Amino acid sequence: MQVIEKYFPDLDSEQRQKLSKLAPVYQNWNVKVNLVSRKDIDYLNIRHLLHSMSIAKYFTFNPGTDILDIGTGGGFPGIPLAILFPSVNFHLVDSIGKKIKIVKNIAKELDLPNVTAYQERGEKIKDEFDFIASRSVTNLPRFFAWMREKIKKDSIHEFPNGIIYLKGGEFGKELKQIPWQQKVYHLNKTFEEPFFETKKLVYLYRPHK
Repeated sequence: MQVIEKYFPDLDSEQRQKLSKLAPVYQNWNVKVNLVSRKDIDYLNIRHLLHSMSIAKYFTFNPGTDILDIGTGGGFPGIPLAILFPSVNFHLVDSIGKKIKIVKNIAKELDLPNVTAYQERGEKIKDEFDFIASRSVTNLPRFFAWMREKIKKDSIHEFPNGIIYLKGGEFGKELKQIPWQQKVYHLNKTFEEPFFETKKLVYLYRPHK
């Protein structure tokens, strides 16, 4: 928790309590199902929790916002963000049923009523959301093609609805194929741990008419 509190010093007692439970909860479930790779489980706080929570360094969401976490896997970035934003609705989706089953159990263990989880392929989702968040489930042009029509056109924020994508490495060629407005945030400017050296947050939103 020390590294979490280093970057999020203003957590309230409930948020601190729930975040402190995450590592042991995931370690327990990871013995049964490989939610997090074996080499990552010992670095859960940095590589999964803090990485997911990095979105909150750039975006603050209003109560009632609907956020789709597509390809959530073990519940990232949705579970940590749901702790930070208890008045925001997080919809966690993955195509692998056993992972979704465990994500539901984790949300219940942590008392996160703002989390719903269900099994579905991303391209088959019919609903619309204010934001779609994900951690590098495929290349950006393919992800954009799947998700662009699932974003509500009317925004309840000062910034436009859109896609928030956590991705590492170089992907300039991918961005050139996407016709929406783009902002890229370099996470190593916010987090000093070596893990974040090549990590970025990509924000895609509709061009102004």
